[in-house]
Amino acid sequence: MSSNMIGKTLGHFVVEEEIGSGGMGVVLLARQTSLDRPAVLKRIRRDLGSFPELAKRFQREARAAAQIHHHNVVAVYDCFSWRSDHYIAQEYVDGIDLSTALSRTGPMPWRIAGLIALEVVRGLDEIHSLGTVHRDLKPANILLGRRGEVKIADFGLALEATGSSLTEPGVMIGSPTYMPPEQMLGERVDSRCDIFSLGVILYEMLAGALPFPQQIQTQPEPGAASTNTAGAAKPRRESTDSLLGRMQKERYVRIRRRAPSTPRAIARIIRRCLRAKPRNRLGSAGELRRRLEDRLGTASPSDARSELATWLWDRQLFDMRANETVVKVVRHTATRAPRVRRWAIPILVAGLAAVTAASVMKIDYREELAPWIMLPEFEIPLPLTTIGRTDEKPASARPSNENADPAS
Repeated sequence: MSSNMIGKTLGHFVVEEEIGSGGMGVVLLARQTSLDRPAVLKRIRRDLGSFPELAKRFQREARAAAQIHHHNVVAVYDCFSWRSDHYIAQEYVDGIDLSTALSRTGPMPWRIAGLIALEVVRGLDEIHSLGTVHRDLKPANILLGRRGEVKIADFGLALEATGSSLTEPGVMIGSPTYMPPEQMLGERVDSRCDIFSLGVILYEMLAGALPFPQQIQTQPEPGAASTNTAGAAKPRRESTDSLLGRMQKERYVRIRRRAPSTPRAIARIIRRCLRAKPRNRLGSAGELRRRLEDRLGTASPSDARSELATWLWDRQLFDMRANETVVKVVRHTATRAPRVRRWAIPILVAGLAAVTAASVMKIDYREELAPWIMLPEFEIPLPLTTIGRTDEKPASARPSNENADPAS
């Protein structure tokens, strides 16, 4: 996009800058004048707009996402054409994508990874309840906001409730390392396709590596030394296992070998998500959500956002801006009371009576008991406004790589 597009009005949107581009089109940061809010505009490249298949895929992305109203899913504002160009206007998420976060932090603590997965599966639960399957769930399509928000983006490959799809049986489309075997084979998929993908993502967050890497691993010849007498490295034998073959055989390093601190309950969840046959996986996003909630203590959406924001800012994944401040938050949450045996009650009563009768002892019992009923303080950054300029490109609009399709 040339610089003369800056300030142009496209319908109800005023273009502010170009923030991404790829093989399929460009992504623009704009302001919706009617509601005075930032928005992301995705546009198909002008020379590709004449292809009806691409226009259908573009419109289907908007239609599939517009049906979903959930705090863990990027909202679509509008879909329109302007001077023969096709646009999708969607929510602007001020933050980074999970892929970028992982590249900076490496493996995440199990609770942080679990909270991110929980927020994602809450969004998936809503998506699946409407009969839609995402089919391209991967870290680049999961956005982490500056306030701890977790949102699912990009519905370019979504399969709608009607079963309509732009891909024909036998055609594979998507990200191979995150898709289940049935999708790689071009077979018809259902919501359990997204369950497999989320299992891969949860594994990657904990281990810092994929369970099924796409690159073919090399192995030394059995019994052969690594170097010859001259000190030169001997040739290595490439593994004959394909990516699909390893998925079908469920051949991957178990998560507790790579991340020993992972609770067994989380390890069992991952193993059930990564089962090769859909019928052996967890049956629904709702079931996966309940299992994660049980292990994470049923963290509410607001609590999850606060905890994630604290961790993300502590890892310096965001830069403080002039219009932001750090707010001290103190939670007055009571902890579970200890069990008291029946025979101990009379002793406790007598002890309290003796303390009360001692006039020389002046104790503020509220202060003494405070450590038992209050959790420690922690800091979370709360932007005074979500609208701010930064050198970082917002994840909601930035393609996952330079050849990425912003419409997918």
